[in-house]
Amino acid sequence: MEKLNQFIDQNKQRILDELFSLLRIPSISSDSSHKDDMIRCAQRWKELLLEAGVDKCEIMPTKGNPVVYAEKIIDKQKPTVLVYGHYDVMPVGEKELWHSEPFEPVIKDNIIWGRGADDDKGQSFMHAKAFEFMVKENCLPCNVKFMLEGEEEIGSTSLYDFCSENKAMLQADVILVSDTSMIAADIPSITTGLRGLGYVEVKVKAANRDLHSGIYGGAVANPINVLCQMISKLTDENNHVTVTDFYKEVLNVSDEERSLMAQAPFSLDKYKKELGINNIHGESGFSTIERTGIRPSLDVCGIWGGYQGEGSMTVIPSEAFAKISFRLVPDQDFNVITERFVKYFKSLAPDSVEVEVKELHGGYAYVCPIDLPAYRAAEKAYEQVYGKRPVPTRSGGSIPIIAGFERILGIKSVLIGFGLSTDAIHSPNENYPLTQLFNGIKTIPLFYQEFAKTR
Repeated sequence: MEKLNQFIDQNKQRILDELFSLLRIPSISSDSSHKDDMIRCAQRWKELLLEAGVDKCEIMPTKGNPVVYAEKIIDKQKPTVLVYGHYDVMPVGEKELWHSEPFEPVIKDNIIWGRGADDDKGQSFMHAKAFEFMVKENCLPCNVKFMLEGEEEIGSTSLYDFCSENKAMLQADVILVSDTSMIAADIPSITTGLRGLGYVEVKVKAANRDLHSGIYGGAVANPINVLCQMISKLTDENNHVTVTDFYKEVLNVSDEERSLMAQAPFSLDKYKKELGINNIHGESGFSTIERTGIRPSLDVCGIWGGYQGEGSMTVIPSEAFAKISFRLVPDQDFNVITERFVKYFKSLAPDSVEVEVKELHGGYAYVCPIDLPAYRAAEKAYEQVYGKRPVPTRSGGSIPIIAGFERILGIKSVLIGFGLSTDAIHSPNENYPLTQLFNGIKTIPLFYQEFAKTR
């Protein structure tokens, strides 16, 4: 630990400069105009990994954005850790809501502000610096492979085929991921479950053109009105999803496990204050932690149509659109749920409109057993840095490729995230506390040390 602290103290400015070089690149995977930025970010990652001490690093093509793959094999008889992260980031959103330039990172109040500071450039970067420390100190106890992709924020579409085509290259004993959060800065936790995801875009169409709302209003279906009515029927008065057989395969969690989950530190008042809400909202019969950890949900993520310019324009739009996601839990198949949704959603439409549903992407839920040797190693590593045993938690978020790794490569993942709920990932003013960044760099080498003992 003393050497880790010295490494960080002596290299702090360089570490931040290198991270900022990644954060300045607007690698937005959902926007095709940033294709060159994706390549530039992959190239910068290659430079940083080579400087950190990998034996080789390649930028490997996929059907979409490239994968950065690197490795250092010290002994084929020793265990191998595959580090996964992603270099793509979410769009900026409403720029006027940002307190600083999204792609010009700044440090204020010991916090890094900028898109990707946490998700996932900051968290992935911790692994590169932890690896650099172990190489320089000649204390790397395992073989290490890195795989950084550029499509996580759009469903990792190309990575599934990449993994299938490169199984031998990617073989490892465990996959190590930092793309999740802790309960609080002083309450370490390890994510043991991720919800799955289904994501669709729906279109409701009526007339063959926009119509004058005075001449045609009341006589022709308004797609926006119809779409809103259809969406309102997707949940009932108990916030239960009404899609036929939506809950059919949901894995029921025992009362014992629910009781253990309830022991996790959680302040409802603090939760509401932090989000600026008057009250919580969700499926009846379940706590807030359960609603986001062990229960599925359905949300409208975007809705649009009609005139949105300045002033008024009295038209009935010909089309209306919405993006809808469903977060899924173990035993729910996103392909099956999407199929059920499409059938149900179309059944809600009156014959005065036409409905189209486009499937965008999805993934399965994931669960990590807490008796996994790699999980136990992570526990011990956190305890040495934070002075307390981490709490196992289930995340409401999704990283679909994690379940894909298990299905394709047959490898379990351990999710050792250092983000905080206040980091505003996917939102304006994304940030990452310096304390969490440096604590991550301290914890990761200790994981390697403990994991090597399990073999």
